[in-house]
Amino acid sequence: MKEKILQATTYINEKFNSSPEIGLILGSGLGVLGDEIEEAVSISYSEIPHFPDSTVSGHKGKLIIGQLEGKTVIAMQGRFHYYEGYSLNQVTFPVRVMKQLGIESIIVTNAAGGINESFHPGNLMIISDHINNIGDNPLLGKNDETLGERFPDMSKAYDPKLIQHASDCAKELNLQVHKGVYAANSGPTYETPAEVNMLRLWGADAVGMSTVPEVIVARHAGIRVLGISCISNMAAGILDQPLAHSEVIETTERAREDFLKLVKKIISTIPK
Repeated sequence: MKEKILQATTYINEKFNSSPEIGLILGSGLGVLGDEIEEAVSISYSEIPHFPDSTVSGHKGKLIIGQLEGKTVIAMQGRFHYYEGYSLNQVTFPVRVMKQLGIESIIVTNAAGGINESFHPGNLMIISDHINNIGDNPLLGKNDETLGERFPDMSKAYDPKLIQHASDCAKELNLQVHKGVYAANSGPTYETPAEVNMLRLWGADAVGMSTVPEVIVARHAGIRVLGISCISNMAAGILDQPLAHSEVIETTERAREDFLKLVKKIISTIPK
């Protein structure tokens, strides 16, 4: 693993030899933020040693490095998923590479189904905690102590200081933003109404098919994490209508302006 991380890092440094401060993982329909990066260097995942290929509609499959709101950032326009057939080591490999490149904080974003019935499609939710219902963990197997400790503490997986900062930014922008618990399932099927009811009883406010493995690895690596979900639809059984990925993309496009304003504000004033 360490050798693969170094090979990928070396390749990226040959294209952009400057240490990024902040990492961004941009989920379905949210890759538009990558287009806002200035002095940008764009690298296709297929070019980077040991990076998988993104196969999901709405994921451009590019790594963008450059300047955003006065900060040097590295952004993934699209991520990798367990349901694509990748191991969680492959899914989370870019987080390891971003750590090696020098990031201290990471903002992970996703499109999620709303379980909390006070939410509406197009709303944004700051993730306060998560439930790993994928049935796997990226840290299974022998631990490399140079990458992180064997038993990382997940009691504050999402950095409280960054959560408060994001809330303050939303208030300054006059944006209604929720806070809540994100549950991750393996996918690729959407949940059944019974599964949604189960997740509600567990305390979940939103559900998706990503993010949690990346957050686990980020915390293992000592990276501060902020998570933001775009509520793209209401989860199964809440509204009497079928679920479709096209609806996810359509809704995240409608939420684009609020999402861009919020994340750019967060980055411009992010605390140390």
